[in-house]
Amino acid sequence: MTTPAPAPRPTSPVDAVADAYVAALARLDPISATQLGVLGHDRELTDFSPEASAERADRARSTLLALEGLSPADAVDEVTVAAMHWSLRTGIDLQDAGENDRMLNNLSSPSQQVAEVFDLMPTDSEQAWDDVAARLARVPASLGSYVTALRSAAARGDVAAVRQVEAVIGQAREAAHPESSPFTRLVRGADARRVLGDDHPLHADLERGAAAARAAYGDLAQVLADELAPVAPEADAVGRERYALWSRHHLGADVDPDETYAWGLEELARVQAEQAEVAAQVAGPGATVEQAAALLDADPERQLAGTDALRGWMQATSDAAIEALDGTHFDIPAPVRTLECRIAPSSTGAIYYTGPSDDFARPGRMWWSVPPDVTSFSTWRERTTVYHEGVPGHHLQIAQAVFERATLNSWRRLVAWTSGHGEGWALYAERLMADLGFLDDPGDRLGMLDGQRLRAARVVFDLGMHLGLPAPAEVGTWTPQTGWDFLLANVQMPESFVRFEYTRYLGWPGQAPSYKVGQRLWEQYRDAARADAAARGRVFDLRDFHARALSLGSVPLAVLPTALTS
Repeated sequence: MTTPAPAPRPTSPVDAVADAYVAALARLDPISATQLGVLGHDRELTDFSPEASAERADRARSTLLALEGLSPADAVDEVTVAAMHWSLRTGIDLQDAGENDRMLNNLSSPSQQVAEVFDLMPTDSEQAWDDVAARLARVPASLGSYVTALRSAAARGDVAAVRQVEAVIGQAREAAHPESSPFTRLVRGADARRVLGDDHPLHADLERGAAAARAAYGDLAQVLADELAPVAPEADAVGRERYALWSRHHLGADVDPDETYAWGLEELARVQAEQAEVAAQVAGPGATVEQAAALLDADPERQLAGTDALRGWMQATSDAAIEALDGTHFDIPAPVRTLECRIAPSSTGAIYYTGPSDDFARPGRMWWSVPPDVTSFSTWRERTTVYHEGVPGHHLQIAQAVFERATLNSWRRLVAWTSGHGEGWALYAERLMADLGFLDDPGDRLGMLDGQRLRAARVVFDLGMHLGLPAPAEVGTWTPQTGWDFLLANVQMPESFVRFEYTRYLGWPGQAPSYKVGQRLWEQYRDAARADAAARGRVFDLRDFHARALSLGSVPLAVLPTALTS
């Protein structure tokens, strides 16, 4: 169905400050500009040097000062001010603690950001390829600034754990390989030949740029191996002080880590019990989850061979969900109904979503980064993943925010993101699809529960490992080996996937628990709204609750309850 465009809301002084911050952020961080779909910066790359990071933090400080002198014009402004205060303040706190300069892990650090930004660039015109060539030529400078930051942090004793250093060395060496590098595949791919033909002079620029990018990643790998690895600590745990900073940033709320850990253990036990019930439906009374999973994996009707089949199935599943949900449980605007499913050029094992550009010329995209040793895929495991990354998960949430141009300023639509809010919503969406009947097939439901079990297990793992909390009886004491065994026992996924996730949790404290903790808070807020409606003698309208929630964009979870009622 078609959603009519609302009347535009007048721009307020608060909106003007927020919009100015977005323009400054795009200038100071061109990678973020491309991720956000802000035009005009696709030939540039981000400077990660300590001086540049400090400049970005100073801009956040000046923005907060500007907001202090303004009175909100309406409820939208009130949410903007509260959300910006929380989000910018936690970012400044991380900068002041030196976290930006030492940032290095296997998923979300400058090493990955520089390479992955090319996935988001348009490649449908000669100008687009000229932008790609210009940006490729800037990879050495961008990675060089990152090395400067890492060396600066190392000089004061701040170095990531050796596990993370070794993981990024491997990724950098892959990016440097002449044949398998994503830069090689980019400039020699079908899009370049289709748009430019065979003899266009830009091919030479692209090849030079790709060679420079590969060499820069080779240099990064060498620096990490020669300078950081020898001084990197063996211990993965970051301790309570650093963990609190990151948890506050990822959740957008303050939570009691000890209470959350206890809840995580309870939630894990609850999901395990539900899994056992569904396993019996799949494989008969008394069957274990492992036996049910083996039976499902042996079912040819639930198997996909190769990435082409995976991409096609992802797209068909996404399209079907959009068609079924629009006009029934959600109102999905026309631009948001387009979601592209793609196989990522990288091979890390990550599955992720990237939002649409501001004008929707670049649609929202779901990406699957497939490891080289993974050649087949089980639909029973992954249907819930498509709902998580697509609709009603990340795509509906993020693209809906971009669509809210009539109400929200550019910071609220494009920049605002809190993992606990966004990832919590995506897990909420998975469970919602089960509640709505889209995962009634016992195999698909077992796959959803497998994902929920992993998210509960990593609340326990993340808090337990980083804070040294008392381990469950079956673990004994938290060590790298017992932590690995604990994760492996709680997910029915390929070992390469679990290994990537294990390394990720150890290198990005507080991020992994934000999913399940965020889901917990989302469900609490929904249940509170339902109870309030009942107390007022009204019928609770879930579709209206979702509409109000999605119209807000991503806000810190501490801000969400007030925002939902404002």
